[in-house]
Amino acid sequence: MSVSAKILLVDDEPGMLRYIKTLLEVDEYKVETASTGEEALERVQKGLQPELVLLDLLMPGIDGLQTLEQLRKIQPTLKVVMLSCVSDTRKVVQAIRLGAHDYLTKPFQKAELDAVIDQCLGTNQQNYPGEVEELAEDVFFVAASPAMRKLRSQAALVANVDIPVLMLGESGTGKEVMARLIHKLSPRAHRTFLKVNCAAVPGDLLESELFGYEAGAFTGANHPKPGKFELCNKGTILLDEIGEMPPLLQAKLLHVLQDNTFSRLGGRAVIKVDVRILAATNINIPEAIAHKRLREDLYYRLNAFTLQVPPLRERKEEIPILLKHFMSRMAERYARPPLPLSPIMLKACTDYTWPGNLRELNNFVKRYLVLGDEKLAIHELEPKPDGGSPSAAGSMGGSESMGGLKSLARSAKDEAEAEAIAKALDETNWNRKQAAVLLKISYKALLYKIRQYGIAETKSHKLSAGA
Repeated sequence: MSVSAKILLVDDEPGMLRYIKTLLEVDEYKVETASTGEEALERVQKGLQPELVLLDLLMPGIDGLQTLEQLRKIQPTLKVVMLSCVSDTRKVVQAIRLGAHDYLTKPFQKAELDAVIDQCLGTNQQNYPGEVEELAEDVFFVAASPAMRKLRSQAALVANVDIPVLMLGESGTGKEVMARLIHKLSPRAHRTFLKVNCAAVPGDLLESELFGYEAGAFTGANHPKPGKFELCNKGTILLDEIGEMPPLLQAKLLHVLQDNTFSRLGGRAVIKVDVRILAATNINIPEAIAHKRLREDLYYRLNAFTLQVPPLRERKEEIPILLKHFMSRMAERYARPPLPLSPIMLKACTDYTWPGNLRELNNFVKRYLVLGDEKLAIHELEPKPDGGSPSAAGSMGGSESMGGLKSLARSAKDEAEAEAIAKALDETNWNRKQAAVLLKISYKALLYKIRQYGIAETKSHKLSAGA
């Protein structure tokens, strides 16, 4: 523990001031005190540079929120923990928005104070447990950039405040990962987490998917069925692509947000649930509201707190970590030895803009592992001679081509598959049975694909086979 850290303690109650000061001095922190927000601001303006401020929320004159806002203007990197004797969700959320690193509800035990100080001063690893933080199977969080470290701090704070959170960002940036992180860090962590992709379920089925239905509600509904909200009671639900939800269904969701009640499709009974709602979207919010695709009142209900997930091109520090993690995971999944990531490969990946974000990076590693050709992989990331996007295989998950995304994906798949087959045939000296074993497909399927892709045996292979 860093016993030389300087802490500024601000509280208008003399007894509380003495109590907290004593707790801090036991661990040999250098403690400065102030009884008002005005006094704290004056001392900082005159040159006091604490490493941490413990700031009471409710004070006469300039209150804690106003003091926090002014302190952050004077010293933007200053870490501030709010102290409050009441658990006021609205004020806590406002403090987080203003840049508070954490908060404590009074009265608190020394262990709680120690844990918060340790996290803020970086004297333990509770905030960021290693480079890759595993959240669930195939779900992990990386906070190697300042932007993502800030996001994780905000997620940790808002996780303990039971309010809706809206996650914004481009497709493939990791909005679902943020939702799972909030759930894991919340008091609901031991309860159910469910994700519903509003764009993947037809509008006429989405209502029954979310809210369930009674027997006879529609043709084929022979038995009642609970929806996701009932199954997720006491847990967390992520409504992904919320902007694709039909407007009529948005009205029913708004009702759930207001009083936690709904009725099944075809039913009259009112069902009450306790579900935390998280939402994610990559749409243009003002445009969607203007065109009536997203209800404005629903947006403001969901927008109790917003997390903007930056694209991968704005957090390039994480690309080497992500590459190594994806390679390790893919190699294990496909029972192959992991391929090296040379300095040339790392530089090419860091310089590339990744329009498809994490999803595109994951696909890139998968293709590299299958083909095993570093030069080909790097070539995928190079811009076309005309200044356009990289090759079709390299731009999966990115911008659309003339033929549309479906043809682009199909072209990339065929190209990767043909390359993999040609390489396997080359390695086995065109022993097609051995190549089929290497590729883990049937001999008949291999023959079909050789004909499909027009892969021809070279003269050198024929000569060596004849020898």
